[in-house]
Amino acid sequence: MTNLLETIQSGRQSKPPRVLLYGVEGIGKSTFGSEAPKPIFIQTEDGLDEIECDRFPLATKFDDIVAALKTLVNEKHDYESVVIDSLDWLERLVWDKLCQQYAVESIEKVDGGYARGYMHALSLWREVLDLLNVLRSRGMVTILIAHSKVERFEDPESSPYDRYSPRLHKHAAALVKEWCDAVLFATRKMRTQSEDGGFNRKRTIAHAIGKDGGERVVRAYGSPSCVAKNRYGIAEELPLSWSAFVNALTNNSPAPQNQGN
Repeated sequence: MTNLLETIQSGRQSKPPRVLLYGVEGIGKSTFGSEAPKPIFIQTEDGLDEIECDRFPLATKFDDIVAALKTLVNEKHDYESVVIDSLDWLERLVWDKLCQQYAVESIEKVDGGYARGYMHALSLWREVLDLLNVLRSRGMVTILIAHSKVERFEDPESSPYDRYSPRLHKHAAALVKEWCDAVLFATRKMRTQSEDGGFNRKRTIAHAIGKDGGERVVRAYGSPSCVAKNRYGIAEELPLSWSAFVNALTNNSPAPQNQGN
């Protein structure tokens, strides 16, 4: 019988990061992925034509995603990063797969309804994450890209407020966020200013900070405005680039920790 004490591991174990980057359309999420070491894209939406990168053919069904990941697992290659672009379109393929299996037209009707479809979807999400875990164990970086949405957050310690979050169903979002080492929100630097709106009313105007409509940045820590976290102790706003993220990992490497969910 194996002595469990002999299996105990100690000390830090550096592994490739698992990153979820989300933000509004056109902010530069795919470019961020293309800057990672030797990336290969698994694309679920058409939008990489203007980016210099290697990519699998556009996935039109869930099995295409699994086939691409298994190819990376089973075949010899030189890629060092895998980028799934995007998760919200992958979720549609997950739902389509379940609708086919249960011969229904909507995820809401899978297995008789009552939100069972969303729970069944988690098994397909775990299939994807398990394959990504294998690639990570072989030294590959994982970057998951998603669009953003504004959701109402019921904070038990304060009044409800709106915040940005990944555009995924809450069950899938919770699973992916927990799995990732860093959840990054891509946005632009803005400032707000109150101005006279006439008739004794004030209006708030947003002004960009920096060129090209506002400097592009990522937030790696949670706040009332967005969902974000990291396990590397990053507590500052970063430029939206892979090199800036890697530099932050290096500078904060002695003290990895959770920065919220």
